[in-house]
Amino acid sequence: MAAKAQRLTPPQSPSGARPKGRGRSGNPAAKRYESIRPATFGDWVAGARVFTLSMSVSPVLVGTGAAMVANDPGEYHWVRALLCLIVSVCLQIGVNYSNDYSDGIRGTDEHRVGPFRLVGSGKARPKTVLIVAMVFFGLAAVAGLILTVITGLWWLLAVGAAAILAAWFYTGGRRPYGYNALGELFVFVFFGLVATLGTAYVQSFVLNQEAWLGAIGVGLIAVATLIVNNIRDIAQDREAGKRTLTVLIGNTASRVLYIVCLLVPFGIAAWLATFYPLAWFAMFGLLAALPAAVIVATARTAREFVLALKLTGLVQLLFGAALFVAFWK
Repeated sequence: MAAKAQRLTPPQSPSGARPKGRGRSGNPAAKRYESIRPATFGDWVAGARVFTLSMSVSPVLVGTGAAMVANDPGEYHWVRALLCLIVSVCLQIGVNYSNDYSDGIRGTDEHRVGPFRLVGSGKARPKTVLIVAMVFFGLAAVAGLILTVITGLWWLLAVGAAAILAAWFYTGGRRPYGYNALGELFVFVFFGLVATLGTAYVQSFVLNQEAWLGAIGVGLIAVATLIVNNIRDIAQDREAGKRTLTVLIGNTASRVLYIVCLLVPFGIAAWLATFYPLAWFAMFGLLAALPAAVIVATARTAREFVLALKLTGLVQLLFGAALFVAFWK
């Protein structure tokens, strides 16, 4: 994963479409676009932000573990759990590509210094990135529909539609809520509460204490992931008119909020460990969380924030895996 994105932005029309014309026809904009080396498979993988996908895996692990507590001993629903995982991961990949597209056509990524962006670097046409995002949203919708049919919970269709709309309008549309300090709230709701509680409910038809506490824990770490990403881009977002929460509350307050969101889940794990001793294994996540907290508290460069972002993703995965094992056993 590249620590810095290229600063060359592909030419865009006011509507976000690539200008018509070919490089050979004498169109300067087309020549500039076509002179950039096309995205490789590795570039597309980088654009999916694989190291943050623990945000979508962890809630499914925790929700499945909570369902095992509620179900009769030996009663498992692995097909439902797998469908939940497909929905969650495809939604996150879809939102990552749609953010790439939306930020790219707005010019928000023109001075971005964080992870690689396909549209912002000029290596992929905006329309292509949009199509790929829609494909992943479609895969999530298909898996969600199958899950709905299996469980008979038809109201899940409304939840799925809301999740897809939330994913798109994070940076898409005329008034994206991610540009108005609401990104953290929606991340907590959808990557914390909805993903975890939904996974637990479709497997057990019960929302127990384990599911709720686990959902809050993974939701807070997901919020920390977004915060550290936005702290890195605070100057660029302010210049581009992107009013994230970090832009509104400032650098220092954002760093404090990141540390709080990252460490509070370990208090939740300690409480759960009084009932499920194996939950103490979640404390291994501190091996990544504490260095991440120190880095964010003292960081001055984009490279440091990228490292903290990767460590936060590892914390999320370790936290989810530990609770899954604790509830299962």
